[in-house]
Amino acid sequence: MLTKILSISGKPGLYKLVSTGKNLNIVESLTDGKRFPVYITKRVIALSDVSIYTEEGDVPLKTVLAKIKEKEKGEKVQFDSKTPNKELFAYFAEILPEYDKDRVYASDIKKLINWYNILIENKIDFEAEEKEAEETGKEKAEDAEKEGEEENIKESADKKDVSSGASK
Repeated sequence: MLTKILSISGKPGLYKLVSTGKNLNIVESLTDGKRFPVYITKRVIALSDVSIYTEEGDVPLKTVLAKIKEKEKGEKVQFDSKTPNKELFAYFAEILPEYDKDRVYASDIKKLINWYNILIENKIDFEAEEKEAEETGKEKAEDAEKEGEEENIKESADKKDVSSGASK
């Protein structure tokens, strides 16, 4: 589901992708439900493409969101915009102890918590995407296997036609 949830630079909150066109996307705000066009000149990123810097590399956003959900037991995080930075960093260290303290800023943590609260408020299951991807991957592998078998059958039939045509 995170592939259809977007963050648009210069706009607060999160947006759901409704439709795509040649030069624009139609999005719907998750906070007020209003729809509007977003042109290709705007910087738009899907939440599935976002990751958090750690000492060892990057951690996908969905993993961090799942850890927050586990800690908060599926409830919203009770921070507001005036929460001191020390509290934010302490909270985030509980969620992701190995985060890169030089590259993750308080504003990043505030944005992450805000996104989490919006997703929870709208009952968007960001963990379901993993399950769907696994099932889709299995289905695609099975389909590819069937297509491969069908092509082999067609190729052997074509070879028989060619060899029988040559003998006539």
